[in-house]
Amino acid sequence: MWPFKKKKQNQKVRQRNVLDVKASTAQVRRRRFRALFYTTTASLAVLFVLYVCYRSGEWLLNRLVYENPTYAIRTLDIQTDGVIASDQIRRWAGVKQGDNLFALDLARIKRDLELAPVIQSVAVERVLPNTLRIHVVEREPVAQIVTTVLKAGAAAQNVVYLLDAEGHAMLPLESRHRAVPVTPFEQYPFITGANLAELSPGRQVESVQIRAAMRLIAAFEQSPMAGLVELQRIDVSSHEVIVVTTDQRSEVVLRVTDLERQLNRWRLVYETGQQQGRQIASLDLSVMDNIPLRWMDAGGVAPAGLKPKKISPYRKKHV
Repeated sequence: MWPFKKKKQNQKVRQRNVLDVKASTAQVRRRRFRALFYTTTASLAVLFVLYVCYRSGEWLLNRLVYENPTYAIRTLDIQTDGVIASDQIRRWAGVKQGDNLFALDLARIKRDLELAPVIQSVAVERVLPNTLRIHVVEREPVAQIVTTVLKAGAAAQNVVYLLDAEGHAMLPLESRHRAVPVTPFEQYPFITGANLAELSPGRQVESVQIRAAMRLIAAFEQSPMAGLVELQRIDVSSHEVIVVTTDQRSEVVLRVTDLERQLNRWRLVYETGQQQGRQIASLDLSVMDNIPLRWMDAGGVAPAGLKPKKISPYRKKHV
């Protein structure tokens, strides 16, 4: 009988241990559930408070800044150093009086304006409480190129491109977009003989020939010949020399390098002709020695002298 009693006692102990383990597991689960519940509730409460703070801040920002009539634009201070009309700059900028200063994207305004090929750079700033200031630096043309455009079903058309000193191409401004009418100063030398395939408004030309013409124009403006003759045509069909035609019908050939020395020699020949009452018909400065020179016939010589100073419509420092 003793062995059977011991066996029954062991079964009771095992059952009690199993019940204790189950009770302990249930308590752990309940504690974990309560912790998860409290954590989730606290997280949701924090998110709700943050959302309320965000919406409240947004509402306050709109009321105090973006919808505040104090910061509505009353003055558009548009400044430019060129010929573009202020109204046209305002339209390109996409702003108007009454717009909120702080609601404007200044980077967008700057980007949109600089997309216009005739504009080089733009500065935009807010002047509190109600002024938007836009300062524009325009590209100043120094030369022009005429190219022929063929359109299907239409006659060929000549298109004039203007180039600034860095070779950026642009189309001439329409008269309605200008603040001042076209002046005699805005007659630029024609560049001929260049590859025109890459011409596109706003794009900087990469043509070696056109770049050579740009260097010549810049060097000429700083040379002793400036003010004595005007460049009317620049032929860059050759890669080694540039052929220039002046307003006095003179034809001058220059190398694409060492322009300053050649322009000084041109001045010496020009002065010699003035002393003798003659004008240059053709002059080849690309030759180092024994420069080929031909004078005009006496009947074709017109009185020469200093050209009247032209007033540029571009308010830049011309030296």
